[in-house]
Amino acid sequence: MKTTQILIAGFGGQGVLFSGKFLANKGLMDDLQVSWLPSYGPEMRGGTANCNIILSEQPIGSPIITTPDVLIAMNLPSLQKYGSTVAPGGQIYVDSSLVTEPVNRKDVEVFSIPATQMAKEHGLATLANMILMGHVLENHPELSFEGTEAVVQKLVPPTKAALLELNMKALLLGKDYQP
Repeated sequence: MKTTQILIAGFGGQGVLFSGKFLANKGLMDDLQVSWLPSYGPEMRGGTANCNIILSEQPIGSPIITTPDVLIAMNLPSLQKYGSTVAPGGQIYVDSSLVTEPVNRKDVEVFSIPATQMAKEHGLATLANMILMGHVLENHPELSFEGTEAVVQKLVPPTKAALLELNMKALLLGKDYQP
């Protein structure tokens, strides 16, 4: 695996930091070197939030990402702010329920997933982030869906065991999504 730099961005409350923690833990379970650097405004819910995740077989020198290989934009301001920073040949994933403008780049692969709408339709209102994660794991050549249930089991506390099944349902919805 080459080093993969992932930037997840959105509003606080959309699960940006949980998504980053999920990918970081997935990397650890896949025996990779991992960096997870969350950033959020003081308002948290409703404020801006983003998360840098680096996955690599080699030691990671810095947790800062300036040119991500993958951008997951959960809202329009995030796409507007970070869309131009994605490395040529990279991938941009957008929640097309909330991002209504097209991605105006021809040198990246773009995935538009109506994650928020899908989450509402399937009774998973707060899990649009995990729908996007499922799609990323299925469509990025350096990542895999294998082992996701173990990661979710690690992250979901026993007191919220019902969320294990819901998170897995959301991940599978994203994995299986076809435009």
